[in-house]
Amino acid sequence: MLNAVGHAQSILLLGGTSDMGLAIVEEFLSRGSATVTLAARKNSKDLPAAIDRMEKAGASEVRTIDFDALDTESHKAVIDEAFSHGDIDLAIVAFGILGDQEELWQNQEKAVQAAEINYTGSVSVGVLLGQALKKQGHGQIVAISSVAGEVVRRSNFVYGSTKAGFDGFYRQLGEALRDSGVRVLVVRPGQVRTQMTEGLDDAPLTVNKEDVAAAVAKAVDDNKSVIWVHPLFRYVMMALAHTPAAILRKLPI
Repeated sequence: MLNAVGHAQSILLLGGTSDMGLAIVEEFLSRGSATVTLAARKNSKDLPAAIDRMEKAGASEVRTIDFDALDTESHKAVIDEAFSHGDIDLAIVAFGILGDQEELWQNQEKAVQAAEINYTGSVSVGVLLGQALKKQGHGQIVAISSVAGEVVRRSNFVYGSTKAGFDGFYRQLGEALRDSGVRVLVVRPGQVRTQMTEGLDDAPLTVNKEDVAAAVAKAVDDNKSVIWVHPLFRYVMMALAHTPAAILRKLPI
């Protein structure tokens, strides 16, 4: 259980090689050592570096579980294994793909894959996490959404639509679990400097992964249910939501 200073003794990262997810785990490890379970594809070339990163950050033990977001039939076994060593205090859902946005809306196979990973896979593990944490009577889910899901725009509407579904599911999962002792935090970052966005020009309000991690830790401390990183995105997206389509078409977004 997270103690009075936000120290989690056991952390599960679904998307165990996610640069942003690992940064969030590092932020919590800075408060004290914990067991870390990385759920990622066992053949991922990035997994050894992720394990090393967690050990250097102060994890008391690093476990790994073979996890494929597309293989929803295997997800129950993944979550069961994660909880088989005891309670999980903090579960982070941080897997997903961005892809080439102009290709996605014109490539049926890749569009379906993006939807299955970003939305279907996330719903699958979310249902299982919710039930497992409800059974233990406590725990925190951190779900990495995106501002792209608040106002789905022409420039990235396949990705944005998957995040819109993701965002709605985890917001209401938090409501469903409200009286169970389990909390859900939905994180809405804009562009973040990570391995996923390497090579892209910085968009307005781009932040570092460490900024996201610090904001997540503070939001968990404050029992928040949703945050925007950069905070100004809350007002930017509110304005865009009320902007007529004819004007949106003329904006470089």
